[in-house]
Amino acid sequence: MGNREDLLAGAKRCLIEKGYSRTTARDIATASGVSLAGIGYHFRSKEALMNEALFEVMKEWGEELGATLSADVRPDATPLERFEAAWDRVVESFEKLRPLWVTQFELLGHIDHAAPELREQLTRAIGEARLGLAELFEGVTLGTDPERERLTGTLYQAMLTGFLSQWLLDPDSALSGREVAAALRMITS
Repeated sequence: MGNREDLLAGAKRCLIEKGYSRTTARDIATASGVSLAGIGYHFRSKEALMNEALFEVMKEWGEELGATLSADVRPDATPLERFEAAWDRVVESFEKLRPLWVTQFELLGHIDHAAPELREQLTRAIGEARLGLAELFEGVTLGTDPERERLTGTLYQAMLTGFLSQWLLDPDSALSGREVAAALRMITS
């Protein structure tokens, strides 16, 4: 690996271990074995490096979750069975990726003071996540029904964010896929 890749790997490690705002440039340099000057040379700023690291970690998580979700769902599963299985995998991922989730909430709390580029990157990432969630939970091929993908993806994302915030505060009260499906049945019948 070159210095740029080492810095990115070090920033990802720091992001997971320390969070976004508590990571210093010196932390990244130490974790990567690259000089502080390398951050400016390769990324222009610590924030730009941390943003790239954050989006790489989010992408990796999305790919991992997608593989996990699709592996656990029977091809003949009903939409509710698909939802239950997928939701259980999502909740299981919360613990493993807790630092990433905390970082995302941290960034949302400071978004009004963040650089416009970060807001644009987050907006793009959220849009992609919506489509990915629609594909994962609905089991549809993207592009077949854009309005359904937009609506269901936005709903799944809102649910995920809400349940995740509750889980971060009180993991013992996290609902299983079966419980969320039961709640959905209650409010739709």
